[in-house]
Amino acid sequence: MAIAELRSTVTTTAARDTGIDLVRALCVLGVVILHSLMVGVTVTDAGPLFANASDGAVWIAPLSWVLQVMPLFFVIGGFAGYTSLRRSQQRGGTAKQFIAARIHRLVLPAVVTIGVVGVVLTLLLLNGVPADLVAIAGYRYGQPLWFLGVFLLCQVLLPLFAAAHRRAPWITIVLMVAAAVAVDAARSATGIDGIGFVNLAFVWLALQQLGFFFADGRIDSLTRRTRIVIGFAAVAALVATFLTGIYSPDLIANINPPTASLLLVGLAHTMLLSLVRDRLAVWSTRPLPTRFRSFVTPRAMTIYLWHMPVLLAMAGVSAIFAMMTGIALPEPSSIEWWTTRPLWLATVIALTALIAFALAGIEARRIPEPTRSSGRLFTASAIGTVAIVGLLVVGTTPITAMVAVVLLIASLRLARPRHSASAAWPSRKPGTAATSTRTMQNA
Repeated sequence: MAIAELRSTVTTTAARDTGIDLVRALCVLGVVILHSLMVGVTVTDAGPLFANASDGAVWIAPLSWVLQVMPLFFVIGGFAGYTSLRRSQQRGGTAKQFIAARIHRLVLPAVVTIGVVGVVLTLLLLNGVPADLVAIAGYRYGQPLWFLGVFLLCQVLLPLFAAAHRRAPWITIVLMVAAAVAVDAARSATGIDGIGFVNLAFVWLALQQLGFFFADGRIDSLTRRTRIVIGFAAVAALVATFLTGIYSPDLIANINPPTASLLLVGLAHTMLLSLVRDRLAVWSTRPLPTRFRSFVTPRAMTIYLWHMPVLLAMAGVSAIFAMMTGIALPEPSSIEWWTTRPLWLATVIALTALIAFALAGIEARRIPEPTRSSGRLFTASAIGTVAIVGLLVVGTTPITAMVAVVLLIASLRLARPRHSASAAWPSRKPGTAATSTRTMQNA
């Protein structure tokens, strides 16, 4: 075990793991594709109708087995965060620097996106767009923001759970898995679905914790046969829960609220990733994969935050085009609808990439020296999380977007020293050399 940990430490501190970066970039692309396929827009006599194209569709369950990558994303988040924190601490860095960097990296792009969405929603209302359509747009925009709030919470708690992992790795992860299962059991016994939202913490924190095992070399130290057996056992257990009716075979349905089935998905994905990691490391350095991961990695949060506004804009333009020309839009899930999906996907990917390219400087900004006050840092984390949760609970409207922007700016300000100036945030070109703080932020 010690040899495996040493090997892992050397390979991850010497340079970024390009294979892991590539998988993370593919996860981001997978999310964009999945959400793109869930957008349905038609025009009726009553006007445009925006709906979830996957509702009741037979294709969503099998597709979710391919594109449900969120468990893997949190495992990779745990891997990258644990590696980054360890690297920083070896250089004299602190947990406060890590948390401040995470707040900056996740919150700053959100300020811009939410602010722009709030302005657009206001303009739509002022120009006579029906309030119910604007409300639907705000609701659809806010749905993917759960990830930002949960991921922010997991990352700011990472130093605490990393320390627990170093002291008692198995006890820590077993307790979180047991808690997730207990929440599912309570939800099933009482019939109260709201109980399941407690697993927004336990499920995703457990998956992040699994990433720690990947980062410290424990998983790679297992024999190849053991990892294959664990992976197949996880899939077999998952299928068993579907056949017995414990969980839905639609893995997207298992995310809202999250269920313990996602732990099995994450475990299977992690074993597979460990098995192909060496090949990925080689393939990820080839020209095309290198260009892809080099574009996505420093812009991942911008891509995630902007793909939904792009999709909503495309849906709106499609509806306007249909109403102006009289050309009927294809019914979601129909053959005609599927024949238009390649063009639809290519358009959303191209437009999102264009926005991510234009706004690359936002994620490329360095953070100032973090505050030395634990209280300020805790408050910054809490305010940032509350701002996102508020949009999810109340909905995204011009007013709630403005409130969220104010709270997020306050979160950023609290993560800095009391008297630091905004001039301490110089930007840099994505991909150029960075300070140790920026390296920790981008890992």
